[in-house]
Amino acid sequence: MEEVTKERFVYADNAATTPVAPEVAEAMTPYFTAVWGNPSSMYSKGREARKALDSARERASKVLGCAPNELYFTSGGTEADNWALKGGARFMREKQGRTHVITSTIEHPAVLRSCEALEREGFRVSRVNVCKNGILDMDELRRTLDGDTAIVAVMYANNEIGTIQPIEEISKLAHEAGALMFTDAVQAVGSIPVDVNALGVDMLSLSGHKLGAPKGIGALYMRRGLKINKYIDGGGQERGMRSGTENLPYIAGLAEALELAASRMDDMERIRRMRDRLADYILKNIPHTIYNGDPSRRLPGNLNISFEYIEGESLLLLLDMAGICISTGSACSSNSLEPSHVLLALGLPAEKAHGSMRVSLSHGNTDEDVDYIIEKLPGIVSRLRSMSPIYPGDDK
Repeated sequence: MEEVTKERFVYADNAATTPVAPEVAEAMTPYFTAVWGNPSSMYSKGREARKALDSARERASKVLGCAPNELYFTSGGTEADNWALKGGARFMREKQGRTHVITSTIEHPAVLRSCEALEREGFRVSRVNVCKNGILDMDELRRTLDGDTAIVAVMYANNEIGTIQPIEEISKLAHEAGALMFTDAVQAVGSIPVDVNALGVDMLSLSGHKLGAPKGIGALYMRRGLKINKYIDGGGQERGMRSGTENLPYIAGLAEALELAASRMDDMERIRRMRDRLADYILKNIPHTIYNGDPSRRLPGNLNISFEYIEGESLLLLLDMAGICISTGSACSSNSLEPSHVLLALGLPAEKAHGSMRVSLSHGNTDEDVDYIIEKLPGIVSRLRSMSPIYPGDDK
C-alpha cells in the first residue's frame, strides 16, 4: 500500500488513553521536587507529604461522593478490578460460604480473567448476556441471582461500545440477594457524573490515564464497613489494605484530573454533538455499515461502527497514515487477532466484528477533527473494499 498523505494529526482514541492535562502536570511537579518526603515518616518532611496525601484523597473522594477513608489508591484500573472482584468473592466465601460470582459477557479482560482465576479456586461464575444494544439482560440477571451469589460485577460503561449499564438497578437486585456489588467505572469516571452513593455500589474502580492523569495511578472505592482481604502485604500503607510507599506525585495528579473532569462536564454535550455528527455522516454516506451499541445510552464521545467487507486492522493502519488515531476495540487486547468478544456478545458475526472501528472523542477534539475524519474515511473504506474479493459493490 502506498502511504496516504498526512495533512494533520487527529487523536480520537481517548478510551485507550488520554494525554496528561497541562493542569495535572503542573499540579504534580511540586511532589517531584519540593514535597518529596515519605508520608509514613514522622519528621517534618514526612508530615508535609502526609498532609498533601490526605488533601488529595479528600479532593478525589469529594468528586466521587464518598468519604476519604473509603478511597484506596492503586496502580490503575486493572489492579483495582482484581482487588475488588477477587477480594470481594473470597470475603463472602469466608464470611457466608457463598461461592457464586456473576458478571457480564462484555466486561474488560481484567474482570473476565479475574473470574477465570476465581473459577480455578472453585467459584462458580455466571456470565449474563447483553441485549443487541449492549445493555445487560436484566431478566437473565434476575434468574441468575441466588442465595449463593457472593458478588455481582458489571461495568458502568463499556470500553468498546460505550453502553452505560443501569447500575443503580443492578445494585438493588444484588443487595436484595445478599450479594456485594462491584462496578468497573474506568471508562465512566471523567465522562459522566459518578456518585457512588447514588449508584448504590459496594466497590468501584477507576483509572487516572483515562481522564488526563498519568498511567500508573488508579483508585478503588470500598464502602465503609466492608473489609475485604488486603491486597499487598508490607508496611501497612492505605490503612493496612495496600502496602507500599504511596505514589504522591501521581496521587496528586489523579485528584487534579478528577476535579478538572468534574469542572468540564458541561463540555460533554459538545462532544456528544461531534460524535453524533460523525455517526450520521458515516451511516448516511458509507454503505454496508453497522452501528454497534445503544445510540443514546452510551458515553458522549464513544462511536463504534462496523464496516462490512474490510478488516479493522487495515482501516486503522491507513487512517494512521493519514494522521488519524482510532482503534478497532479495546487497547488492552489490540494485539489479538481474535474478533472483539464485546461485538460477538451483541450477536455480530465474526467477519463483521473484524471490521469494527472505535472512535472516542474527548475535550481536546474539535469540529475540525471530525471534518478531517469525514474527509479521509470514505476514501479509505472504498479503497479497502475495492481489494476485497467478496465485496458486492455499493449498489447491492
